[in-house]
Amino acid sequence: MNLPNPFTAKTLSFLRALSRNNDRAWFHARRDEYEKHVRGPMLVVVGQVSEAFASFAPEMVADPKISLFRQWRDTRFSENKAPLKTNVAAVFPHRGLGRMNGAALYFEVAPKAVWIGGGLHAPDTSQLQAVREHVGRHHRQLEALAASPAFKKIGGLKGEQMARVPRGFAKDHPSAEYLRHRQFLGFREEAAEFAARPDFCQHLIATFKALMPLCQFLNEPILALRKANKRAHILDEEP
Repeated sequence: MNLPNPFTAKTLSFLRALSRNNDRAWFHARRDEYEKHVRGPMLVVVGQVSEAFASFAPEMVADPKISLFRQWRDTRFSENKAPLKTNVAAVFPHRGLGRMNGAALYFEVAPKAVWIGGGLHAPDTSQLQAVREHVGRHHRQLEALAASPAFKKIGGLKGEQMARVPRGFAKDHPSAEYLRHRQFLGFREEAAEFAARPDFCQHLIATFKALMPLCQFLNEPILALRKANKRAHILDEEP
């Protein structure tokens, strides 16, 4: 797959200048540059990802209205009143779970680094329990996934972990290592200049392809949980 990369050195230059001049007036005066070198290229990349998903991740959504993050920060409850994000990012969620729910794919380009990853970042309590029970029943599947060459190439399974195996699972469970996870992530971090490489989009899509088995494994119990909750809600409403 030979995909042209719309990001350039000017993309990084704009983000670095924005980090030094995080000001509404500065940004509005350079809105055309932002559209040309940052947002415009992001739209192209999201389109490329959408086309690629047809072959290996048709259940994932790549749509600018859903995937792109707003450049403006929500400062209402933050001590940091800088109005703008200094990175540019996109998320690609499961179409049955929606944005910021379940296991998803994500990437961002920032002034100092590029982050490409996927998995389960902040599950609620019920989702985490469902995933752990799924891991307990299918630990060999997760072990095989984590040991695959493509997944190991991006650093293996990562994320915050508990010090001990969670309550309800045997301390010597065959998958104790995975049950301790609060997050189930795979990702790679690169220097910011990686975003301007001619083969960036090929690397982005290849990384997403390596991460999709993890997302599929994690979303299976979350989708089942959502289905069960909907069924229970319907039963509660029946006369």
